[in-house]
Amino acid sequence: MAGSTLASPSAEPAVAASARGVSVSPARETWRRFRRHRLAMISALVLGMLILGVVVGPFLWPVAINEIDFSAQLQGPSWAHPFGTDDLGQDILARMIYGGRISLAVGLAAMVVATFVGVIVGALAGMSRRALDPFLMWVTDLFLSLPQLPLLLLVIYLFREQLKAVFGLEGGVFVLIVVVIGGLRWMPVARLVRAQFFSLREKEFVEAAKASGATSWRQMVHHILPNAIGPVIVAATIEVSSAIIAESTLSFLGLGFPPDIPTWGRLLFDAKDQLDVAPHWAMFPGAAIFLTVLSINFIGDGLRDALDPRRVI
Repeated sequence: MAGSTLASPSAEPAVAASARGVSVSPARETWRRFRRHRLAMISALVLGMLILGVVVGPFLWPVAINEIDFSAQLQGPSWAHPFGTDDLGQDILARMIYGGRISLAVGLAAMVVATFVGVIVGALAGMSRRALDPFLMWVTDLFLSLPQLPLLLLVIYLFREQLKAVFGLEGGVFVLIVVVIGGLRWMPVARLVRAQFFSLREKEFVEAAKASGATSWRQMVHHILPNAIGPVIVAATIEVSSAIIAESTLSFLGLGFPPDIPTWGRLLFDAKDQLDVAPHWAMFPGAAIFLTVLSINFIGDGLRDALDPRRVI
């Protein structure tokens, strides 16, 4: 065991700290390694500023998102309207702040759905040694083979009116988009968890738990899953950016949120016919989507490196 610890580059600070009589927790070591990933730290700062902006923005810029001013149509950025106005004279900054909340909420909620389903399917497949694993992987491969964007558009088109009647306009569209995006993005997580379970279920600590009488459920929840959580966290961060892009695509195609709910994708859809006279209308929401997705991807890279002891940072 000592040889394997010394062979790991990431274990050197922990060994040095142990020699000084200071214990280093895995969380602290992971944070130390993450901090050394410069792009990830810069991305975390950018993403934090975006989240802070959409959270406190309405208090700093209390402008109604649907306030129409025909005398200020398609104006460029100014002191009165820092991000300019749209074709109805509505303030784009106020609409972006409001829409950012929904876009980020969709990304986070869809990630939770995809990760939850993927972990359950992958864990059951990884623990099964008989017919369940081939069946679950067949279902996973079936979902992977489906054309996701056409299927996404079809489901949204068929069920949006029913959910609007149940949850209301905004709530119905939000629930439908989150469930559909999450329901079509769980497969990579499932395959990743299954591979991790296959690798971990033969380890000595799992065999020891089995010998002590631990049930398969206890082995899975208390011993294998905690050791497989690192790659799942990395995959979950990528799912957030994928969900944001999917929602933006739906809104850009006119099947996402309605015009009075200005998500970033919806703002791009509304701006597409005015690019020649008001490029700012599309530039700011497009930049917000780009920065958010890029930041999340770099954070995922940093988490992958920080959680993998074989990588040298």
